[in-house]
Amino acid sequence: MNTATAPLSRTTVTLHWLMALAMIGLTSVGLYMAEFEVWALYPIHKSVGILVLLLAVLRAAWRLKEGWPTPTGQASALQQTLAKAVHWLLLLSTLAMPISGMIFSGASGHGFGIFGLTLMEHRLDPNKPGEVLPLNAGLSELAHSLHSIIGYVLIAAVLLHVAGALKHHVLDRDASLRRMLGRSTP
Repeated sequence: MNTATAPLSRTTVTLHWLMALAMIGLTSVGLYMAEFEVWALYPIHKSVGILVLLLAVLRAAWRLKEGWPTPTGQASALQQTLAKAVHWLLLLSTLAMPISGMIFSGASGHGFGIFGLTLMEHRLDPNKPGEVLPLNAGLSELAHSLHSIIGYVLIAAVLLHVAGALKHHVLDRDASLRRMLGRSTP
């Protein structure tokens, strides 16, 4: 049961931390790949991203089924609204990041798959060895821009979420963080 004093379910805690680690890891690797043009990491990034999309769909379905956790302490209406907005941003961006990445990769002609299992073929240009033919250059550019923007939104939302968790733990001294660590609350 979802109350302020009941511990969160193992499923809730596990999905939260798996998504947190996956999105922080993929976003970090994505920034590194883009900054230093580390092309060799792209297939791994895409493969993990597709698997994370499956996890994100599962987590979103679980969140919608279970609802949001009941707050453990008192908060102003503004704080509650900000917390809900950040939680929705996190939930939606964990879905939008891999989807925009798949659209970008597919529309650009680079294709994608999961660790060698091709889901969408590369469209190699027969006239220019080593280059690809985009399926839709405009869609590719839009999806690339969205993937980048959503990445920065996700980073901001994660930072706000961590700041909120630390505020609850250090300043408010409530059980929010302990609950998300799978511990029972007093």
